[in-house]
Amino acid sequence: MNEIQQRIIELKEKNDACILAHCYQTHDILEIADYVGDSFGLAQKAAVAKNKTIIMCGVRFMAETVKILSPEKRVLIPREEAGCPMAEQLDPDMLLQLKQKYPDHKVVAYINTTAELKTLCDVCVTSSSAVKIIKKLDSDNILFIPDCNLGDYVKKQVPEKKIKLISGGCPTHAKLTAAEAKAAKAAHPGALFLVHPECQPEVVALADFVGSTTEIMDFAAKSDAEEFIIGTENSIVQHLGIQHPEKLFHPLSKDCVCHNMKVTTIADVLHTLEGRSGFEITMDEEQRLAAKKCIDEMLRLGNG
Repeated sequence: MNEIQQRIIELKEKNDACILAHCYQTHDILEIADYVGDSFGLAQKAAVAKNKTIIMCGVRFMAETVKILSPEKRVLIPREEAGCPMAEQLDPDMLLQLKQKYPDHKVVAYINTTAELKTLCDVCVTSSSAVKIIKKLDSDNILFIPDCNLGDYVKKQVPEKKIKLISGGCPTHAKLTAAEAKAAKAAHPGALFLVHPECQPEVVALADFVGSTTEIMDFAAKSDAEEFIIGTENSIVQHLGIQHPEKLFHPLSKDCVCHNMKVTTIADVLHTLEGRSGFEITMDEEQRLAAKKCIDEMLRLGNG
């Protein structure tokens, strides 16, 4: 553990702070985090943490979800500009227009949306819960926002529902191509191909396993296979390689990097704890409660 990491450990105890790190953060940040995982899982961990302050090392919509579930806590994100292009593709006016165009459709929002958009949605989903929840939803007509690639994956798993997709998604995952996937499989013929459903349908169709970031990591950890091609953000290749040095992990593309995730550095975490930087997430109670409704519905349907 280096000097900066040691100082962070000391300060988070002194400041009664809990550090959350999304899996796409760099490994030095994961090493000082109290919890590591996918966005919604981290928000749930924050909700039961005893700490007064939560530092979310991720992107803004993730910090907003933490605030929605933990209104009494101070929620900070180290870099204000750490946004998510997918979460910001739709604004409330655009969604209201879509709701007017499809009045008989239930609006299903991927967790990767802003708090503002969540206030207008019927239910929220994660990449790992989307299929289960949409199957149980009491409507055959679904408007799925904002990721058309995840939506296409769900649509194929739930053909009995009429799912309307819009054009949107994760630019980092969407730029991965079937040609790259075929080339990677040819270069590593013994490797299993693990893919996030935010990838394009033609890439997902070539996969040996499709799942969320943590599901991909769990699959690789438990698999008897010794070699894998990873079709998600390249930090997962590094994390898996460190955790399982006996196995081989290859990136699908050297360019699969989320620059919004990478804008947060270990020094930013330190400076946030020192009070020298960091951005606090605030939300009025009316908006928080309105956004929480679709999350509560996700939990109700997902736990049933």
